[in-house]
Amino acid sequence: MTNAVTNPKTREWQAMSREHHLAPFSDYQQLHEKGPRIITKADGVYLWDSEGHKILDGMAGLWCVAVGYGREELVEAAAAQMRELPFYNTFFQTAHPPALELAKAIAEVAPQGMNHVFFTGSGSEGNDTMLRMVRHYWACKGQPNKKVIISRHNGYHGSTVAGASLGGMKYMHEQGDLPIPGIVHIPQPYWFGEGGDMSPEEFGVWAADQLEKKILEVGEDNVAAFIAEPIQGAGGVIIPPETYWPRIREILAKYDILFVADEVICGFGRTGEWFGSDFYGNKPDLMTIAKGLTSGYVPMGGLIVSDKVFQVINAGGDFNHGFTYSGHPVAAAVGLANLRILKEEKILEKVREETAPYLQKRLRELADHPLVGEVRGVGMLGAIELAKNKQTRERFPSEMGVGMICRGHCFESGLIMRAVGDTMIIAPPLVISKDEIDELVEKARKCLDLTARAVLV
Repeated sequence: MTNAVTNPKTREWQAMSREHHLAPFSDYQQLHEKGPRIITKADGVYLWDSEGHKILDGMAGLWCVAVGYGREELVEAAAAQMRELPFYNTFFQTAHPPALELAKAIAEVAPQGMNHVFFTGSGSEGNDTMLRMVRHYWACKGQPNKKVIISRHNGYHGSTVAGASLGGMKYMHEQGDLPIPGIVHIPQPYWFGEGGDMSPEEFGVWAADQLEKKILEVGEDNVAAFIAEPIQGAGGVIIPPETYWPRIREILAKYDILFVADEVICGFGRTGEWFGSDFYGNKPDLMTIAKGLTSGYVPMGGLIVSDKVFQVINAGGDFNHGFTYSGHPVAAAVGLANLRILKEEKILEKVREETAPYLQKRLRELADHPLVGEVRGVGMLGAIELAKNKQTRERFPSEMGVGMICRGHCFESGLIMRAVGDTMIIAPPLVISKDEIDELVEKARKCLDLTARAVLV
């Protein structure tokens, strides 16, 4: 595979990109010079670009295409709903069957005691909703000063003003005078990058203790909630040490604050359980959802709300918040069909018992590579840390852009594997087969070899 453009349509589409399209998270000058890769079709775990190249999608789109591409059941669900009721809002004491049925279906798979769903168009909107609802909850309880939300450095909670503020990405905060007031951050549980001389177990406790330290610093009477991803996705598939979540649960039990799990990436089977909170045994008060809810076929997100929170806001009058597309009937119909596929095909069970253990076993074979400092993963999530020195965990100078070099080789070799700094991450569709896992790992090794030749001297 090469970057050479031979299809005239590719040039035409790239010209449209230069002249009209503003892409997310892009250096527009760089994008205009190189031109975007034009994806034209997909099936199963594969994509094809306009030049005819076949690509194994190791990122399930953006963590979201759980049941794979080309599922006619989802297409048919959307088409049937469009014919029946293509749109109506859920404002003004009005509802429609798809949104109500999907809310019930989500409650059936959510952790016990989480029976209420507020629908949004994305995970970012879900976290905006969370911020509004958490503060409304405390105001309803007569504690309006409890407004501060504690998050984590390098966490990701979306790209809206509130979502980007909740997230801990410094490069995002530098644009737009973020974070907004009332949001503070604590260290992330990233042992490989920040654990220093501590063992993973020691570091997990230390990182969790930073939550209590921040609660005491801000004042319990001012803290509304703690938000965290069960596994930090966009931050580099940061899997906390085993000591982290048990200690977090102890701290949360001591203080009168809400716990919000951002399940946008971990939800709907990514860990082999319905939610990352199930995997770790956590009991959140609210959970943000999106991505795997519809397998990305139609945009949809939401906030799952516990009975505890609902009982308070239910008595608090109007919740003055919502979106035109909250509970969109077509998205809800696709979400229902998607959940049926996950259940009827026992996809979670297959991930948990067969394919995820196989993926994790094969991925860890890459740990012997001279460029690899650590391989980690859970379920259908994986990270390959590129390091200059395995023993000391020393990284390459950032200006070398080793991760981007590796990502370039992946593109050229027919594999989508994302670079977060010098961490290569994967999150393939949940339906990936063992043969396709073999292909993914073999291509990843080839790309590591090509990268090593360029950077190891």
